Formats: sequence, structure tokens, C-alpha cells
Amino acid sequence: MKILFIHQNMPGQFGHLARRLAQSDGNEVVFLTQRQDRQLDGVQRIVYHPSRAPHPTTHHYLQQCEDAVLHGQAAARACLERRGQGFTPDIVVAHPGWGESLFVKDVWPGAPLLNYGEFYYRVRGADVNFDPEFPSSFDALCRLRARCAHLLLALEAADHTLCPTQWQKSLHPAAFRDRISVIFDGVDTELVSPAPNTRFTLPNGRVLTSQDEVVSFVSRTLEPCRGFHTFMRALPRLCALRPRAQIVIVGGDGPGYGALPSDGKTWRQRLSEEVAIDPARVHFAGVVDYSAYLDLLRLSSAHVYLTIPFVLSWSMVEAMAAGCLVIGSNTAPVQEVIEPGRNGLLVDFFAVDELAETIALALAERDGFAAMRHRARDTVIENYSLQVSLPRQLALIETMTGNPSAAGPRRAAMLAEAAR
Repeated sequence: MKILFIHQNMPGQFGHLARRLAQSDGNEVVFLTQRQDRQLDGVQRIVYHPSRAPHPTTHHYLQQCEDAVLHGQAAARACLERRGQGFTPDIVVAHPGWGESLFVKDVWPGAPLLNYGEFYYRVRGADVNFDPEFPSSFDALCRLRARCAHLLLALEAADHTLCPTQWQKSLHPAAFRDRISVIFDGVDTELVSPAPNTRFTLPNGRVLTSQDEVVSFVSRTLEPCRGFHTFMRALPRLCALRPRAQIVIVGGDGPGYGALPSDGKTWRQRLSEEVAIDPARVHFAGVVDYSAYLDLLRLSSAHVYLTIPFVLSWSMVEAMAAGCLVIGSNTAPVQEVIEPGRNGLLVDFFAVDELAETIALALAERDGFAAMRHRARDTVIENYSLQVSLPRQLALIETMTGNPSAAGPRRAAMLAEAAR
């Protein structure tokens, strides 16, 4: 079977699936991407680049759409070249977020297209205007609605769409939901697992172990979208309640999903100026490698994950798999996974004192939350692990291609599960 993956930031959400398919005899796996610095064993990489950026005179509502068309055009040209070399995929698996898959059906009309529905933007009921501290203007709302143009085209063109969570599926237009399956990307729970005697070295050289009171906060970028401002504002009270607590913050300073402050500073700089913190106890670790990140989770006494109603981060599910006590925001993406009092704790996204006091309780009663930690890991193993997700993904591919070699054993059961 021939499989084409499309994602500008290879491998994105397709890493586990692409590796598994590449390991199967007889499969030819190709990845179309903009990344030249990444490679997967057994996977052929094709690199493309848009010919230009959107023109500055394009109406600002349409700049995202023009950018998507430019990405789609460049990707289609790369696909046409590959088609000219005799390659015809049995299935295309694509992330539509940047427009790359817009014209794939015009290159290979007969190839099934599996769309990855990560997020469908809404003017109401999701991330926009959730936080009153960051209101959106009417102009911004109009621009956001237009931003969905290429995502809507992707839904129309796709034979089927894959969403990682039920809530993310619910954001998509109702007319398309009967063609959407919910299957999480999958966590490697053998790798992401509790481990005794773990150590984490702070930027100042101090080494933390599980004997320390460690509060962890992880985000790709430190930004309000992931509740960084709420967390920072909770630290003075937390440190007063728990004088021995060590707070470790992992993440970069880029814009992330939102904009940087208008004064050009980073959110870390802005919140560090607003909130008085003790640098001997609050540690900004920056971006760390994956093994160090896992070590931090394994020794964490309390892991804080806050998010507005937006894409659920892998880090929260990985923290649960590592045996963390997760203190999450009481928002839709988190509520789908964490049942408060059973496999984690939830707090109001905006409640600074509640957050501080909940973390302090978790630190004071660490042994009392052991069963909750175990149930958190069990939740991931049973619902979000690779052992569950990969067979479902492979079964979905089989239903779309009619190729039983994709799914392998337990095919009938997985096909039924994928069809739910």
C-alpha cells in the first residue's frame, strides 16, 4: 500500500502512525513537508515551500486564505511531480491547517483523503473572548470567520476526518460530523511512565528529586492561551502557603497560539514584572529536551495544566501517563479527560487563589493522592495510549482503502470501533 502524509511540520500528529505503516512489509510511505531537518525511518520525505508570502495589499480578512492557497499550490505542484514519477497513493492523510491539502483531490481524484480536524475556529463558544482580559474586536471576529474558509474546503474535499477529542469534533460544522471519527493521537505509555529515583537539574544547577515539593508547569510557549498568567499570579500565595515548594516552568517565549504583548515584551517578562516571585524557588527552565521533560513529570508533586477552550495539549495526557497529579482548568478540553476527584483535580481557569490553594493541598497531602495518580495513568492506558489509538487509526485507514494489510490483527473489532 502507498500512503502519503502531508504536514508542514513533519511529523506533527502523524509520527506514530507513519512509523507503524512504514514498518509493515509492502507499504511505501511518503511524507510531504516543509521540514528539512527531520526524517522517519522507512519514510520518504518530499520538501516543498510556498512560492511567496501573502501580498501585503490583500484584505486582512483574506490573508490567511491567500496563505492557504499558496501552501496548497506549492504542495499540489510537489504532488504533480511525484505523480509524474508514477506514484499514486492508496490514501492521503493530511493536516489542513496551512492549506496544503486544498488541491490534493485534483491531483489524485481517486485517492481517499483523510483529513485531520485539529480545530475549527468559532466566533463564539470556544477560545475567542473566553478570557475578558483579552477581548476581540468585531474586526477580529470577522477575520476569524474568514479564516475558516480553507478548513471548510478541506472538510468538503475529504472523504473522512479524524479528530483527537470529542470536543474538538463538536466545533466542526454539524453537516460534516457524520464523517468524523474521534481517535486520539496516542501516547506511548511504555515510554511515558512513572520511574523511581528520577532527577531533574534546574538552570541554577540544583538537582530536584521526588523527595522535593515540585510543582510543574509545561507549555510549548508561555502564554495566556495556556493559562500562564493565571499560574504566575497564583505563585505568591502558593509560595506563602508552601515555603519549601519548588516551581519549575518549562516553555519558550514565542508568540505561540496568540500574540505577544503590544509592548514587544514576552509574557514571561510581562508577568515577571507584574508578580513578585522568588527566583530561588520559581525556575524558568526554557525549552528542554524530551527526556528531561519526562523526568520533570515523573518527579512532579503537582502538575498544573490550564487552557482556554482550545486544542488539548499532549503534555496534559502525558503528565497523567507519567503518574502526575494533574490540576487542570475546568474548561471543555480538560473536562473530557479529567473527572475531578477521580483522576485529577479541576479549578476555575481564572481563580488565582483557588489554584494556589489546590496546589498547596496537593503538596500537603501527596500520599493521599496516590490512588488518583494511578487512576490518571489508567485513564490514559485505557483510552489514549498507542495500544488503543494506533489500531483504531489503522482500522479507519482500512475502511477507507479496503486494504486489510493496514490494520493487521483484530481487524474486525477495530473496524467496528473506528466506525463509532
